[in-house]
Amino acid sequence: MSGADALALLERLDREAERSGYHLNPDRAFTLGLMEGLLANEARYGYQACPCRLASGVREEDLDIVCPCDYRDPDLSDFGTCYCALYVSREVKEGRKKALRIRDRRPAERAALPAAPAGAAPQGSLAYPVWRCKVCGYLCARGEPPESCPVCRATKERFERFL
Repeated sequence: MSGADALALLERLDREAERSGYHLNPDRAFTLGLMEGLLANEARYGYQACPCRLASGVREEDLDIVCPCDYRDPDLSDFGTCYCALYVSREVKEGRKKALRIRDRRPAERAALPAAPAGAAPQGSLAYPVWRCKVCGYLCARGEPPESCPVCRATKERFERFL
């Protein structure tokens, strides 16, 4: 995965979104960070799980959070942004409305980490550490925490190693 891969994914998703009446977050640096998360999840799990949620690694259990997630449209209708703020309303895209931090509408029982499947690698052998934002609870799996939280914009220093 490279910056070029993230840029190519951003350009493709932006074209697809606009053709379908959706809009990606205009903050390019922020959105490229989300692209890196989608690509990391695709490499890790074989599907593009939402980069702002901790996926189980079992596609059938994660279908509701494969991007674009099942919660995108109700979040856009109610708040003008999806949970991770990848998709935004026209008002947010045009700067007439600010993207707000919103609560995850995924049911808590779906968000809980399932027991590891038989034969799964132990936690200590994950390809990437999992980082948690101490401000809002956002989780991401990558080599280092992000420069800023994609949900609440807390700085890198506000992350702790979770797994």
